[in-house]
Amino acid sequence: MKRRIKVLLSCVLICQLFLMTVYAKPDWPSDTGIQAESGIVIDADTGAVIFGQNIHAAYPPASITKILTALIVLENSDLTDMVTFSKDAVNNVEEGSGNKLNVTNGDTLSVEDCLYSLILHSCNQAANALAEHVGGSREAFVKMMNDKLVELGCTESHFENPSGLNGDTQHVTAYDMALIARAAYNNKKLVEISSAITHKIPPTSKNPNGMTIENEHRLVKTKDESSEFYYPAAVAGKTGYLIKAGNTVVTYAEKDGRRLISVILKGKPRQYFIDGKNLLEFGFTNFENLPLAGNETEYTSGDTPVSIGSKSYQPSDLELEQNAAVTVPKGAELSEVDKELVTDLPVGSPKGAVALIRYTYNDRAVGQAYLLAKEQEESQSEKPSAESSGKQEEETKAETNHNSQKGIGVMGTLGIAAAVFALAAGTVFVVKKKRKESKEIAMRKEERRRRLQEDGDAADFERILNERRNKKKQN
Repeated sequence: MKRRIKVLLSCVLICQLFLMTVYAKPDWPSDTGIQAESGIVIDADTGAVIFGQNIHAAYPPASITKILTALIVLENSDLTDMVTFSKDAVNNVEEGSGNKLNVTNGDTLSVEDCLYSLILHSCNQAANALAEHVGGSREAFVKMMNDKLVELGCTESHFENPSGLNGDTQHVTAYDMALIARAAYNNKKLVEISSAITHKIPPTSKNPNGMTIENEHRLVKTKDESSEFYYPAAVAGKTGYLIKAGNTVVTYAEKDGRRLISVILKGKPRQYFIDGKNLLEFGFTNFENLPLAGNETEYTSGDTPVSIGSKSYQPSDLELEQNAAVTVPKGAELSEVDKELVTDLPVGSPKGAVALIRYTYNDRAVGQAYLLAKEQEESQSEKPSAESSGKQEEETKAETNHNSQKGIGVMGTLGIAAAVFALAAGTVFVVKKKRKESKEIAMRKEERRRRLQEDGDAADFERILNERRNKKKQN
């Protein structure tokens, strides 16, 4: 009898162990290694750190610094602005660092051409000239760079020039550089510039025929499938090299609807590209993104009021930030992700945010999403004045006349005419619905204006509108 009990207990224990194995959530893959001293790969959409090696150790960045320089220039200038190369911009570089554009004092190029030179073939003179153009001086621009670090949440890095050349206090960590790159590659123009294989630079004094520059990032430009540097997912990036820094590289890649960024610091020749490629492929192969919209319903469904801080909300009045997701090992489920509701919102939170939901998986940050209060009925301050209501009525009449002439939208025209009649009659219904109808009229007017612009008839519309206004003034 005792033997049977022991056998039964053993079977029960084995079954429990089997069930625990089957239902245990996937571990976080971590069997990737790189030869560089420091490296990281993050998801560009969720910000999740997929893999990291010495990611908080500081190293000289070399020319990957120019990613931050380009981002600040794009945010603070127009592409068509003309940049003048000063004597200081041309000559204030380290000996032996070259002059890839062969520019001289007084040469001018557009901001756009300077950015291509900055990113594709890493021209230090372009970095200096752009800094002077945007900041007024390189020193002022460097302050903008370090202020941007604070804005992006980078606490372990510091810059002292816009080019990435040696500096006593110039250093970055892989983690901070990933944050910089994430912001940079959310800028479509910077992605466009960084992904170009070649670019034609217009003539300058020493290059009367102009010159064609080429991208130096091997993962981005290599099209030979037999090459070890072939990686079609690589879209954009930037390389760097200094004796102190070793080889550095940032790579932005897209695959299967996901966007990843890898950073390599203190790498070895040739191998640093392979390290970056391996990190990206590790992230694409072993992880996936789970969308939160439609799946995170704890605060946005049901009838029970939701308490957030000192306020209470109906679930129907709340919505989750669009396109939010979490990055998890493949096979994991959203129910296995832990979350925390944060009511002390960070600086820069979007309008209407009432809380921030932070998600973790095995104590790793894997994403976040803002909880937003849905827009309520327009406030009293937004109520249209009598003057604006009259102007909207005039515009509605002009639109009605124009629709009649063009034969567009008979039913829409009748609807607008009915609305105008109701306004003129001054009925109780209009008084109660005045704000709503005024808003609808403005929306219809704007939509009509947009469609007419597309059809080339906007001038006709404006002519009729002006005729109505002039007629009213004469009366």
